Amino acid sequence: MKAEILINVTPTETRVTVVENGVLQEVFIEREHLRGLVGNVYKGKVVRVLPGMQAAFVDIGLERAGFIHASDIIGGDAQTPIMSLLHEGQKLVVQVTKDPISSKGARLTNQLAIPSRYLVYMPDTDHVGVSQRIDGTEERDRLRALVAASIKNEALTGKGGFILRTAAEGAGEEEINADTRYLKRLWVTLGERLKGAKVPSLVYDELPLFLRTMRDYSRPEITRVLIDSKETYQRIEKFVEQFVPEILPQLEYYPGPRPILDLYGVEDEMQRALERKVPLKSGGYLVIDQTEAMTTIDVNTGAFVGRRNLEETIFKTNLEAATAIGRQLRLRNLGGIIILDFIDMMDVEHQRQVHRMLEKVLEKDHAKTKISGVSDLGLVEMTRKRTRESLGQMLTEACACCDGRGTVKTAETICYDIFREILREERAYDASCYLVLASTAVIDRLLDEDSSSLADLEAFMGKTIKLQVESNYTQDQYDIVLP
Repeated sequence: MKAEILINVTPTETRVTVVENGVLQEVFIEREHLRGLVGNVYKGKVVRVLPGMQAAFVDIGLERAGFIHASDIIGGDAQTPIMSLLHEGQKLVVQVTKDPISSKGARLTNQLAIPSRYLVYMPDTDHVGVSQRIDGTEERDRLRALVAASIKNEALTGKGGFILRTAAEGAGEEEINADTRYLKRLWVTLGERLKGAKVPSLVYDELPLFLRTMRDYSRPEITRVLIDSKETYQRIEKFVEQFVPEILPQLEYYPGPRPILDLYGVEDEMQRALERKVPLKSGGYLVIDQTEAMTTIDVNTGAFVGRRNLEETIFKTNLEAATAIGRQLRLRNLGGIIILDFIDMMDVEHQRQVHRMLEKVLEKDHAKTKISGVSDLGLVEMTRKRTRESLGQMLTEACACCDGRGTVKTAETICYDIFREILREERAYDASCYLVLASTAVIDRLLDEDSSSLADLEAFMGKTIKLQVESNYTQDQYDIVLP
C-alpha cells in the first residue's frame, strides 16, 4: 500500500490529508483561532467537585472548565471517592485528552503523557509498556530491553515510565536513546515552568498539526509528503532532520499552479464526506446519521440485484459496506458509540466473514476501536475513541431552516397551522381582517389546493384574509398580521 500526505497551509487554516492508493482516507483540520488542545498541559484550579459523578471541573483558562474523572487522577480509580482526591480551590496539573466538543468542556487527566517519535513519557509511573499493535513476544521484549538500557546508560534519574509507540517497531538502540534523552530534557524544562506558572495557565503546548503529522503518521508506506507553503516546508524539514530523518527524501515542496487538495479530487471527497448518503460501487449505499449520543450507519442494497440469489446479494453488499464503513469512520472521524445496521444475513459463515472484514479494515485505524459480534437483529455495536470533533462538527452547523432536524414541515401542514393560528387570533382580538405573510410554496397552496378551506374560514368568521408572499421566509415560517 502506497500512501501520500498532502499539507495545505494558509494564514488561517492548516489541512492535512492522508491519501492511500489514490483514495482519500483521513482529514485533519486545525484553524489558527481554534487550535486543538489534545496533549496540552495546564496548571489549573479545581472549581467544583461532583461526588455523585465521581468527577470534578477544573478551570484551565478556557471558556468552559475542563472535566476530570476520578479514574484519571493519580492514585484514583472508579471506586475511589472523588472527595478524597480533590477539593475545591486545589491547584492541579492536568493534560487535555479530548478537545471541547459542542457544549462540553475539554476532558482532562492528571496522569501526564508526553509523546515523542517512538516513545511516550509518563512521569508519574515506573512502568515500561509496549503498544498492543506491535505483535511478537520477541520484538516486544527487545524494545523493553532497549528502553531499560537507555535509562541506565544515559544516567536518566528520577521517576518516570515509558510506553513504546507502534512506530517503535523495528527501531534501533540509537533511535530509542535519542527519544529518551529528548523526553527527559523536555520534562525537566516543563518542571521549571510549572514552578513559576500562574493559575490557570498553559505550561506545555502540543506541536502544531503539520509537525504532529510528521511525528505520528510517518511510516514506511508513506512515499511522499507534499507541502504547499515554503515556510512550513522549511519548518518541517528542520523537524524531520532532527526527529524522523528516514523520511527526509519523501518531503517535497509543492509550488504548482493547481491547488494541492485538488490533486486526487481531495476537495470533492471532503465535500462528499459531509453528505448523509454514501454510494457503494455495487449500487448499494450507506446512510450515516450522527447525533450527540451516537452514530448509526444503515446498509442498503439499493440498485444492486446480484447474479445468483438474495442471500448472495446481501452478503456481497455487506462485505463491500464493511470496507466502506472503515474508510468513512476515519475520513469523517466518527467517534463514541457507533451502531452498524447490516442487512440481515441468515448464513452464519457470511456473518463471520463480514465481521472479519470490518476488523481487518479497522486495523489501519489509528483510533482505538472495539467491535461486538453480529446480533440477532443484524446489528454490530462498536466504539471508536473520540479525541476531537468529527469532520461534520468542525465544518458544518445546524441548519437555520430546520434547526438541525434535517426536515421541515410540508406546505400543507403549514397551511393548517395558519388556519389554527387565525382562529386563536380571532378569539383573542376579534380583528376586522387578517394578513398572512408566508413563503411562496405556502401562499401558492392557500390560493390553490386549500382555497376552498380558506374561503370557508373567511365565511365562518365573517372576516377577510389577505395573503402576501415573503420571499425571505423559509417554508415553515409565517406571520399573522393584524391591521
